[in-house]
Amino acid sequence: MRDLKKYSAVSILKVIKDCAIENRKEWMLYLFAKACQKNSNNKNFQFWRQDHPIELDPYSNMFEERINYLRNNPVEAGLVANASDYLYCSAIDHEGGKGLIGIDLLV
Repeated sequence: MRDLKKYSAVSILKVIKDCAIENRKEWMLYLFAKACQKNSNNKNFQFWRQDHPIELDPYSNMFEERINYLRNNPVEAGLVANASDYLYCSAIDHEGGKGLIGIDLLV
């Protein structure tokens, strides 16, 4: 889990830093740097929380609850009216469309 979190954090932070069209880049990097100040294990940015991961069984109610929570974040933030309208959300894929990010649907 440690290696997965390290690899994904480094990869995602690189994409954020290199993205010319992301208008929230400085804000996100600021939040990751601020979170790093609370943890002496990190030098520059803290991407993942420092707690123990929760296993999500794709066949459990908890998994579906977490997916719905994530999909509805842009709606709750007032960015879009429907989760499938948010460019970076997988909800459009579950409605038969094709989102910007490729996903594997769990049946």
